Amino acid sequence: MANGNQYYWLYTIHKLISRKDLLKTPAKLGERRSGVKAVDLGLPPEGIGGEGTGVTIGLYISSQVPPRHFSYISFLLTYFFLFHSPWSFLASSIFLIYRLLPLTIMAARRSIARTIPALRSAPRTPVVARASARSLTSSASIARVNSQASVSTPAAMSATRRLHATARQLVQATTSAASTATEYPTDHKPIANPIDTTNFLDNEFVTSKATTWIDLHDPATNNLVTRVPQSTDEELQAAVKSAEKAFPAWKATSIMAKQQILFKFTNLIRENWDRLAASITLEQGKTFADARGDVLRGLQVAETACGITTQMPGEVLEVAKDMETRSYREPLGVVAAICPFNFPAMIPLWCIPIATVTGNCLVMKPSERDPGAAMILAELAKEAGFPPGVINIVHGSARTVDFILDEPAIKAISFVGSNRAGEYIYTRGSANGKRVQANLGAKNHAAVLPDCNKNQSLNAIVGAAFGAAGQRCMALSTAVMVGETKEWLPEIAERAKALSVNGGFEEGADLGPVISPESKKRIEDLIASAEAEGATILLDGRNYKPANYPNGNFVGPTIITNVTPEMTCYKEEIFGPVLVCLNAETLDDAIDIINANEYGNGAAVFTRSGSTASKFQKEIEAGQLGINVPIPVPLPMFSFTGNKKSIAGGGANTFYGKPGLQFYTQQKTVTSLWKAEDATSTKASVVMPTHS
Repeated sequence: MANGNQYYWLYTIHKLISRKDLLKTPAKLGERRSGVKAVDLGLPPEGIGGEGTGVTIGLYISSQVPPRHFSYISFLLTYFFLFHSPWSFLASSIFLIYRLLPLTIMAARRSIARTIPALRSAPRTPVVARASARSLTSSASIARVNSQASVSTPAAMSATRRLHATARQLVQATTSAASTATEYPTDHKPIANPIDTTNFLDNEFVTSKATTWIDLHDPATNNLVTRVPQSTDEELQAAVKSAEKAFPAWKATSIMAKQQILFKFTNLIRENWDRLAASITLEQGKTFADARGDVLRGLQVAETACGITTQMPGEVLEVAKDMETRSYREPLGVVAAICPFNFPAMIPLWCIPIATVTGNCLVMKPSERDPGAAMILAELAKEAGFPPGVINIVHGSARTVDFILDEPAIKAISFVGSNRAGEYIYTRGSANGKRVQANLGAKNHAAVLPDCNKNQSLNAIVGAAFGAAGQRCMALSTAVMVGETKEWLPEIAERAKALSVNGGFEEGADLGPVISPESKKRIEDLIASAEAEGATILLDGRNYKPANYPNGNFVGPTIITNVTPEMTCYKEEIFGPVLVCLNAETLDDAIDIINANEYGNGAAVFTRSGSTASKFQKEIEAGQLGINVPIPVPLPMFSFTGNKKSIAGGGANTFYGKPGLQFYTQQKTVTSLWKAEDATSTKASVVMPTHS
């Protein structure tokens, strides 16, 4: 009989192998099949007993075996651990081989087929057509992401895997349904006949009568993609009138009916995932894999908003005899969103689902630099069943913004963008009696401690600093190297140098161009100012020109060291692929540096010490903190919470989560009294009611 320790392992293995959800569970950290990691089940990252052990192999085999055959594996392990005589083991092994050998061969064939690139990818063409081309495009995008991890050495493989974590995390079970769109761009070739961007008014795409247009160029080539209208006053008024007209009926629509429309909307986004991502890559410049992440993070907000029936119930209490008080939330009416260029799908999806499912009608102004994704979302919203007027989209720049700020019918405004624009919007909008939620600029710091996991930390810093060409409001733009970690800076530079800077549709591209020639010049001027003020340019990405894109707005990864807090490159938000590095002797010094900065969007610490992490968490003045997490943007069941100069109004109005629902709704409290004697009494009471 097995002893107590063997019983423990028998129970553990039996529980693991009996669980049907192990069908899709990889055996080791970082190995993804359907979005579940070994550590999600409490397993050590390296597998049970180390790499290559029987249980690790068993877990892998179990991921290929149908649920009805789990009992066979469980039978073998149970029999062996209870009665491990040679004869019992031989008998049980023969039984297992007899039952599972055909399945194992079939699983092996499937595994081999999945690893052959020729079976997983297809040549990229300028336009993806219907039918079989759809699945080939999805497979190509998956293969492109997976192929980025193919490098020569184990160390390089580990580094590459982590640097491409954002892209790899997108390869989930749903990717097979990534795009059923009819066609979308897959390269940066010039567009022969660019089509003007339209307004979206009353559920129709309406050609603008504007006399002024904004040319939109592909950042990788500066070829013309489309023209965006400066919507006329009549068009802006039409958007508001459409929303006002739709509001009473939409407010009266049942919560279940709204929920069903939102369910369909989220499904359509998944079906058009690649199409949305392609629009982002063409207009904004980020890599295709990163553009898919843009869509995903917005989609997560939409999917969370589908749970509105449990997120917004009212409250009721019988406060006195025959008297009850109930409190519930109602929509505001017409609300507006002013969106930035850096997340053309995610930020609109921070607003559309929550604003509409709570009963409001939305007027949106996407960025004039990349409105394509928002226009696709409008098309999908119409297909999902949103009634005319619930979602309207207009375009333009400062004049359109001023109209939104001054229009009395608009009750609330959502904004994400720079401090200069955001502070103006908050001040003018608030002065006009509107609610305003405004996320502004950032200078996100990471404190790197000597006791951290060095390899993980360096990869995390490189990925978070240079991903999306540094054009994220949560980009890790500043590293505070504590103690001896300043000696690691050359290694960070080597890893950054290995990143591929190229057009976003190109295979293996890690970061694409910045949004415009003006942005490129501003970034390079800030790098030059650092050099002039005495900093060291450890890695210089100025004047970077990929071979096939000599006219693009490219800036290579840049690392500036020996920076001090009074330098311009530290005080200003660069918003490009530039990592600014400061030195600190102790953790306390690092905390002082971070807290002295006027921004407070996010911060991170890299350490193995729980007490260090706890001290950092309690003392840092920032809205979002990461413990060994470089970009700690919360998932939508929580809220995006900035601090200090990174959020207007002291952070009272934040995006998504419970505060997001509250922003788009007004609380109403009703007290009711139904006394039986009131039906027969003829005498009025003039005494002050006490409700007791």
